[in-house]
Amino acid sequence: VKNKAPAEVQITAEQLLREAKERELELLPPPPQQKITDVEELNDYKLRKRKTFEDNIRKNRTVISNWIKYAQWEESLKEIHRARSIYERALDVDYRNVTLWLKYAEMEMKNRQVNHARNIWDRAITTLPRVNQFWYKYTYMEEMLGNVAGSRQVFERWMEWQPEEQAWHSYINFELRYKEVDRARSIYERYILFTLLVIVHPDVKNWIKYARFEEKHSYFAHARKVYERAVEFFGEDHMDEHLYVAFAKFEENQKEFERVRVIYKYALDRIPKQDAQNLFKNYTIFEKKFGDRRGIEDIIVSKRRFQYEEEVKANPHNYDAWFDYLRLVESDADAETVREVYERAIANIPPIQEKRHWKRYIYLWVNYALYEELEAKAKRTRQVYQACVELIPHKKFTFAKIWLLYAQFEIRQKNLPLARRALGTSIGKCPKNKLFKGYIELELQLREFDRCRKLYEKFLEFAPENCTSWIKFAELETILGDIDRARAIYELAISQPRLDMPEVLWKSYIDFEIEQEEYEKTRNLYRRLLQRTQHVKVWISFAQFELSAGSEESLSRCRQIYEEANKAMRSCEEKEERVMLLESWRTFEEEFGTDVTKERIVKLMPEKIKKRRKLQAEDGSDAGWEEYYDYIFPEDTANQPNLKLLAMAKLWKKQQQESEAAEMDPDKDIDESES
Repeated sequence: VKNKAPAEVQITAEQLLREAKERELELLPPPPQQKITDVEELNDYKLRKRKTFEDNIRKNRTVISNWIKYAQWEESLKEIHRARSIYERALDVDYRNVTLWLKYAEMEMKNRQVNHARNIWDRAITTLPRVNQFWYKYTYMEEMLGNVAGSRQVFERWMEWQPEEQAWHSYINFELRYKEVDRARSIYERYILFTLLVIVHPDVKNWIKYARFEEKHSYFAHARKVYERAVEFFGEDHMDEHLYVAFAKFEENQKEFERVRVIYKYALDRIPKQDAQNLFKNYTIFEKKFGDRRGIEDIIVSKRRFQYEEEVKANPHNYDAWFDYLRLVESDADAETVREVYERAIANIPPIQEKRHWKRYIYLWVNYALYEELEAKAKRTRQVYQACVELIPHKKFTFAKIWLLYAQFEIRQKNLPLARRALGTSIGKCPKNKLFKGYIELELQLREFDRCRKLYEKFLEFAPENCTSWIKFAELETILGDIDRARAIYELAISQPRLDMPEVLWKSYIDFEIEQEEYEKTRNLYRRLLQRTQHVKVWISFAQFELSAGSEESLSRCRQIYEEANKAMRSCEEKEERVMLLESWRTFEEEFGTDVTKERIVKLMPEKIKKRRKLQAEDGSDAGWEEYYDYIFPEDTANQPNLKLLAMAKLWKKQQQESEAAEMDPDKDIDESES
């Protein structure tokens, strides 16, 4: 095509098809009808038709449709012997063709050739015994003819081939149609026997159908036996919820509610929870209909147990799920079940030996031991504690709580040597402050003071910076009346190079000396403390101590301490601390001082002024201005001329403002002069 440009008028495929339909281009005229008037024309027509069929068969013998058309044409002419001959020739070509056998047998049956039809069905089921359609047609024909015995005989021959499930049920339904219940039962038994021995159909629904058959015919004892045999056959490895649901509903229909409850519980305890949803549902409905409050609660517990099982199966190291699961089991189950769940829980050891991963896990052991002690015997509790302390990697970390609980358990069992041995082992393997404190508290309760002293010595060797331990040790000696020993302990404590709370230790030592009314030693302690720190609270405490000493010189000593403190605090950068000291001093003078001392302390009080300072951001850029309060002390003003100059400037500015105000209001000055 040289001109490839599109035509001016475009024609679509739809338009072409529509025009072809309208013009009826593809319709062929029907062939003319031929009327046969005599026998010769009929014979001639038959000859030509047969020749056509034979030619088609000769071209391709394997096309069975040609044979069937040929035979059906002969049948339409009532030439049964010719049609039979054609079918036989076709079977020689392909005897496995199911359609051929069916058409052949149907032809004989339509023409009431019963014996011929039986012969064909016999040949068919002998040649192709696995084609169920032959058996169905054969048995149906015999039954329609009223030959029940013959139909039963055909069914028996069929059953020898161990056919599919529907064949057995067809045989059973056949017997039931003629009220042969015993025969139907025997067929069910044979069917189940095949299930047991040959395992052709190991399906639950076959057993359920058998049981329902017995129930339908009011043989309830037989039905129950069928269910029991089914449960025994499938066992615990191949349990199916449908069997137990059907069994329970059967018992429910017989008003055997306790049996129903036992069946449901037995199944729920053994079937995997994800396969028992329908079982749960039916059990819940049953309990709501016939159960009491306890039964309904059992159902709810079972559902929650299933949920927890799924959670711990998805993540065995989810210890919170284990705690919830154990709490549920403890409230409802027996001891063996609870113990089994605990063993499963503690078997999930944290994969990493870091204490933060073990903190939740260790409480599984704690709860397990407490449960055994409260619910079971002491021997198992001891085994739980021992297994736990052996499991913990003490070289990396330990849990003092476990050791202390173990020791307290042994004390409750009146086994003091084992308790001491456990705590001693814990201190030897993994010393901790909490372990020492717990051991010391135990010995204090037992009034074993010598052991307490030895433990405190070991404790302080382990942690010499622990001020609380020093204080408790000294308090113990004080209670026991050994003052010199207590004082020596305090001296050792304050001489340590590193302490975690030195201020608490010094305060305790000072309070100790005050209680012993050793005021001179207390003063020395304050002096020694002030050599180490010039904190304002120490000065105030020193002054208050002198005030409370109760001697004649208390006021003068107290005032002297305040004087020293004020001189020492002049160089302090924290002006708030100095203000705190002066306020404490002023309070003292207001209560015990004279007018002169009061006036003096008032002069020492600072002036509070507002100032501004420039702020800088982290990157060094300007961040604006900030207002803050500062204190100007009179003593510092005298020593700093700049501050004095600043005060004079403020005074001049004030006078300047007053003079300007006077110039602005001259009438007021005249009135004042006249008056």
